[in-house]
Amino acid sequence: MADGLQELRVKRISYEAEGINSYELVLPAGGDLPPFSAGSHIDLHLRNGMIRSYSLINDQSERHRYVIAVNKDASSRGGSSFVHDTFKAGDIVKASAPRNNFALREDAEYSLLIAGGIGITPLMSMIRRLETLGRPWKLSYAARTRRAAAFLDELDAIRPDAQLNLHFDDEHGGRPLDLAGVVVGTPTHAHLYCCGPLPMLDAFEKATAGRPASHVHVEYFQAKQAAAVDGGFEIKLARSKCTISVEPGKTILDAVLDAGIMANYSCSEGVCGTCETRVIEGIPDHRDLFLSPEEKAANKTIMICCSGSKSGTLVLDL
Repeated sequence: MADGLQELRVKRISYEAEGINSYELVLPAGGDLPPFSAGSHIDLHLRNGMIRSYSLINDQSERHRYVIAVNKDASSRGGSSFVHDTFKAGDIVKASAPRNNFALREDAEYSLLIAGGIGITPLMSMIRRLETLGRPWKLSYAARTRRAAAFLDELDAIRPDAQLNLHFDDEHGGRPLDLAGVVVGTPTHAHLYCCGPLPMLDAFEKATAGRPASHVHVEYFQAKQAAAVDGGFEIKLARSKCTISVEPGKTILDAVLDAGIMANYSCSEGVCGTCETRVIEGIPDHRDLFLSPEEKAANKTIMICCSGSKSGTLVLDL
């Protein structure tokens, strides 16, 4: 398609757990889809105007389909509810090509995977890949209840229960998984991955603070802090040859789009990396969860959907 999206048919919808459905997506005419690697996601462009990112859960060797899983979140801003309430088998949906911000280190001697709730989705493709490679791994998987945990039968079939550390809050007096206890016994050379709700990710980052940053991998589904909307600065767009004032209450992305300038974006929360823009001059106020601390300190790029400016002017490669 001219906009870089592809049309996919919803071939099958399956119940996976309480509030969680999986969706098998294929090309309407059949054939191979663009390849992906474990940990990848696609952006669904929904008919209600929303764009939402969903991890691919199937084996990366499968070229004929993408499979995603969606949790109908009561606090959803409309994306997951829209998918659950409107998608039907046979529907045509628009999706981006796969992108990977949570890549698996295939050469790691050992991998520890930690999932909270729907955070199991990117880890499923990782587990399949690690099995194919014959690499050792262990999974710690937490959910509110056993009924709300997806893919338990499938995980049990991949590896026996001894390989899985399952934790259900309601079976432990409401206590969450002890992340520090899980991490402390992991080999120092291991690569550690975590995907889940913000409290789990915060606990994971604290538990892994003493490990090499290159061995710790986190994927966020939502922002940790509010977007920068104080405004009061200018952005100069080098390629568009124009200067725009960013007014209070607006993000840089809002100001750019209001000026009629095209810009790539997806999650609008600084999570996915779609809106990453090169900084030519100025000091960004980074609010994203995509860039590493080192990348933020370098100030070479900015996520314009959520970050602002510490300087009066930002010159951007737009």
